[in-house]
Amino acid sequence: MSFPMPRRTLVAVALMLWSCGISAAAETVRVADRTQLARALGVARPGTTILIAPGTYQGGLSRGGLRGTEAEPIVIAAADPKNPPEIRMGGSGLHFSGAEHLELRDLVISRAEGNGLNIDDGGNRDAPAKHITLRGLTIRDVGPRGNRDGMKLSGVSDFTIENCTIERWGDSGSAIDMVGCHRGRVVGCTFRYRGDLAANGVQAKGGSSEIAISRCRFENAGSRGVNIGGSTGLDYFRPKPQGYEAKDITVEDCTFVGSMSPIAFVGVDGAVVRYNTIYRPTRWGIRILQENQMPEFSPCRNGRFERNLVVFRADEVGTMVNIGGKTAPDTFSFVGNAWVCLDRPRDARRVVSLPGTQTDSQFPANVEFQDADRGDFRLKTGESLDAGVRPEEAAP
Repeated sequence: MSFPMPRRTLVAVALMLWSCGISAAAETVRVADRTQLARALGVARPGTTILIAPGTYQGGLSRGGLRGTEAEPIVIAAADPKNPPEIRMGGSGLHFSGAEHLELRDLVISRAEGNGLNIDDGGNRDAPAKHITLRGLTIRDVGPRGNRDGMKLSGVSDFTIENCTIERWGDSGSAIDMVGCHRGRVVGCTFRYRGDLAANGVQAKGGSSEIAISRCRFENAGSRGVNIGGSTGLDYFRPKPQGYEAKDITVEDCTFVGSMSPIAFVGVDGAVVRYNTIYRPTRWGIRILQENQMPEFSPCRNGRFERNLVVFRADEVGTMVNIGGKTAPDTFSFVGNAWVCLDRPRDARRVVSLPGTQTDSQFPANVEFQDADRGDFRLKTGESLDAGVRPEEAAP
């Protein structure tokens, strides 16, 4: 005769197997209120999938040490992706420290007072949070005042942010703020706000490296659409400062509408911005700045701006490139870009005065989009420019 094993014993066995690198069977947990969700987060183990029912859940939920494995990640997702749950309010909507192999999918986070979603290394910069996947998230109405971010990533490596939408974050924060983050992808995301605020769309600073931002859309996403670099206190760098705010950052096949400056290189040592479509920046197209001016930092240098389509008005953009002090603009290169001045085509060359090396610049009198008034910036059939966002089938 066999007897059922007590639940306490089952849990103990599962923990013993986990500690030995052997996982119990994958588990799916369905939750329908905040108490159940908090409890599920507290006991999640490799292979656990937490499915959250439609409804509204009070934010301010946090969890440290949530670690899955490559074979059995921990997944937190909407039970019904077409009717996602909303995590509302709280200091941060959701906060995870020291996570590994964690996936968040099809959730809404709104009205957090601090950051919408916060993922960090728990202050241990030698042990980053890693293998994080954020897919199909909607984050909105964060802050709205001060340095409040839609997503705050500090000390995160090997991550993917895909098909997320972030709208209206803190008026001096970022839609995505990355501090000391490495080997990450931001792809297919949309960022919307106001272009007259000190906010940023996506920011990578604090020693961040090897990050690719692609196929994203920035609609008046703060005064700087992508802030490559920034200004970070020395204690927040991951790893320790190496003489730059950001290195090896790529921005490609993105669409920028508005913003005071869609692209800013700030304390960078190497970045590539290529095959983007930039439509009607409100002051500059590009900024080259050095905000962290401590002597151990190299001047902002080695930026490449290639095959971009920049459409502007001369009565909005006085000069295309804004160059700050203590930078190295002569190390920048501009290759194969197309510059279109809508209101005074003859003034295009005057406005587009570029530093560094310049080759193959194009100055078409006009360019035809599918429907610019409705935000469709695909080129009409027959346009022969090798610049701007590439059709997906054409990109490598």
